[in-house]
Amino acid sequence: MSKAVFITQTGGPEVLQYGEVALPALGPRDVRVRQHACGLNFIDVYYRTGLYPLPALPVTLGMEAAGVVEETGDAVTTLQAGDRVAYCRPIGAYCEARVMPADTLVKLPEAISFEQGAAMMLKGLTAHYLLRRTYRVQAGDTILIHAAAGGVGLIVCQWAKALGATVIGTVSTAEKAELARAHGCDFAIVSTRENVVARVREITGGAGVAVVYDSIGKDTFEASLDCLRPLGMMVSFGNASGPIGNFNPGILAQKGSLYLTRPTLMTYTAQRSDLETMSAELFEMVASGKVKIDIHQRYALKDVAQAHRDLEARKTTGSTVLTV
Repeated sequence: MSKAVFITQTGGPEVLQYGEVALPALGPRDVRVRQHACGLNFIDVYYRTGLYPLPALPVTLGMEAAGVVEETGDAVTTLQAGDRVAYCRPIGAYCEARVMPADTLVKLPEAISFEQGAAMMLKGLTAHYLLRRTYRVQAGDTILIHAAAGGVGLIVCQWAKALGATVIGTVSTAEKAELARAHGCDFAIVSTRENVVARVREITGGAGVAVVYDSIGKDTFEASLDCLRPLGMMVSFGNASGPIGNFNPGILAQKGSLYLTRPTLMTYTAQRSDLETMSAELFEMVASGKVKIDIHQRYALKDVAQAHRDLEARKTTGSTVLTV
């Protein structure tokens, strides 16, 4: 048995339940992990509300965590008991212990703490594919990242700056603007009191940005398109404000032959070789000090409902972990 947070129906934070769940038998290619910390992400909210479909209910939520391997299946050769590990899939991270496929785990370097590992896998690998694969940021590029003071946002700001890009970020408060600037954001736009499109055009001398990374969705989609230069790329990788409505692709032509993509981390890490390469590059950036993983909020696992409320109310900054 393991303590876990699960839902039996979709809805608000009140549907989150904390209790004991049975651990399945260890399969030949499985491992049992004793977790030290779990990460909190907006995708957890999407699953909780039913925006993203779930295979079945009840289900344990959560996508990322870090801990120690306790036992391995007979066919597992890449891990052994005592190994420090971290992961960003599959769903089911909100728990003290779990049985999961060995090939979804990566070894966590000693230089990275369990809390850092739990806070960085999904968000850090998201930053990786955004900056290095979806649109490969080069020195001299000017980029726009929405929610620049969030978990993904702070990592993107630091990593993009290390690549030599000029970073424009949007935030909701002056305090978040200061935080974003402290993490490599060259221009922090407070969207609640400034016109984002006008400021981006002013900053870029009317040219627009090479790429927009947008996890907000409905509230920012049209403005994001208007911030792009001709042939620029709109990367919609989340919908914190709600899903984007019906969209006429002809608008992309009218606004400068723009590119639009809706990537997911699950696609980019579906191949084991990609997961290993991306994780290694992420760990290297963190170990070098070029990217710092700032954990600004900690909640006990049993208090995850409050963590969800704070996340949805935009009260959190940086990364949040649930302590086990």
